[in-house]
Amino acid sequence: MNTTELQRIKQRYNIVGNSDGLNHALDVALQVAPTDLSVLIVGESGVGKEIIPRLIHDNSPRRREKYFAINCGSIPEGTIDSELFGHEKGSFTGAVGESEGYFGIANKGTIFLDEVGELPMATQARLLRVLETGEYIRVGGTKIMKTDVRIVAATNVNISKAIREGRFREDLYYRLNTIPIQMPPLRDRGQDILLLFRLFAMQMAEKYRLPKISLTDEAKQLMLGYKWPGNVRQLKNITEQMSVLSPSREISGEILSRYIPHDPESTELAPVGKGGSHSYENERELLYKILYELRGNVSDLRRDMSSLRKQIDEARGLNGATGFQNPIIAPTDHGMTGLQPPALQPQPLDAEAELIEAEEENGDLNLTSLGRQMVEKALRMANGNRKKAATALGISDRTLYRRIKQYGL
Repeated sequence: MNTTELQRIKQRYNIVGNSDGLNHALDVALQVAPTDLSVLIVGESGVGKEIIPRLIHDNSPRRREKYFAINCGSIPEGTIDSELFGHEKGSFTGAVGESEGYFGIANKGTIFLDEVGELPMATQARLLRVLETGEYIRVGGTKIMKTDVRIVAATNVNISKAIREGRFREDLYYRLNTIPIQMPPLRDRGQDILLLFRLFAMQMAEKYRLPKISLTDEAKQLMLGYKWPGNVRQLKNITEQMSVLSPSREISGEILSRYIPHDPESTELAPVGKGGSHSYENERELLYKILYELRGNVSDLRRDMSSLRKQIDEARGLNGATGFQNPIIAPTDHGMTGLQPPALQPQPLDAEAELIEAEEENGDLNLTSLGRQMVEKALRMANGNRKKAATALGISDRTLYRRIKQYGL
C-alpha cells in the first residue's frame, strides 16, 4: 500500500503513529477487506484492536450492511448463546418472545467478536458450525437457520496456552485464524508514544480550555523507556491526569514519575482462568495444616491418657486391688459347674475407693501424693471438665469431687 493511501486511512479513522508494526497491521487489514476470509486480531489490552474490524467492514463489499461489535467477555455465560444465536418463545424464563440473535440480524453484514477467548466451550462449538456451514439453531428451537456473515475476532488471551489448558478449541482457532493480524504494543512503537501524547494533550486543552502541557527531554526519555502495560489507554489516562492536576505546564521527568506506576503490571498476554477468577489452593493448604495439627494433638492426648491409666493400674497392683473380678466357677451337686450365688461373689470396688484404703493402710508408699498428681493431671488434660477427668481416671464424678475437696484443688 502506498504512503498516500495509508495516510488517508489514518486520517479517516483518527489513527496516530508511523511505526512499522502499526503500518503492517493496517496494510494487511486493507488487503483482506475485499474477501470474506475470517480474521483474528491478536494484541494486548488497550492497543486499539477495535479499529481493525471497522476498517475491514468499511472497505469490504458488505459495507452497506449491518456491523455489530460484541464483547464476548461482558455477556453472562448463561445468556450468551441466546444473544448470539437467538431463542424461541418460552425456551427459558423471561423468553416472552422469539429473538433472532446477532447472527440472524447481521445477515449479509459483519460481526466483530471481541475477547473471543472468553467464550464458553459450548458456544465455541456453535460458532465453529456457523463458520463452517453458516448454520445454527436457536436456543430452545429445532429448526436449522442459515446466515451469511463475515466474522472478525480479537483476543488478548494467549490462545496457544488456552488450547493446552483445554479452554479453547483448536479447530476453532485455526478456523478463525485464517488471516492473523498482530497489533503491536505501545512500548514497541517508539516515537508513536510522543505523537499520541501530543494528540491527547491537545484534545484536553481544547475540551476544557486549559493550557497545553508539554514534555522536557528528560520526560520524553522516561516515556520512551516505560513499558506501558496499559498501552494507549494508559497513556491517554496519564496525559489527562497531568493536564488537569499538574501545576506546571512543562512536564519534567520528576513530575512524570509521579504519575507513572513504579511497579508496572506484567506485559504478557492475559492468562486463561480455570472455573472462575478465584483459586482455593491457599484455603486447602490451610485446612490441611489445621487437620495435621489436630491429629498431633489427638495423638498426644491418647498418649497422656494411656499414661494415666497405667499409673492407676500400678497403684492398684501395689495394694492388691482387683477391681472388677470375674464370677467364681464352683462345682454343683450334680458334678457340673455353675456360678456362685450372688451373695457369695466379690463386689466391684471403685478404683478411687481402693486408693483411699491403700493410703490409710500403707502410708509409707506415699500414695496420697500419687493420687493428687493423677487428679491434677486429669483435670489439666480435660481443661477443668470434671466429668471428662472422672471418666479418664475411671472413677465416679462424686468420688472425684471428694478427692478435689480433700486435696484442696
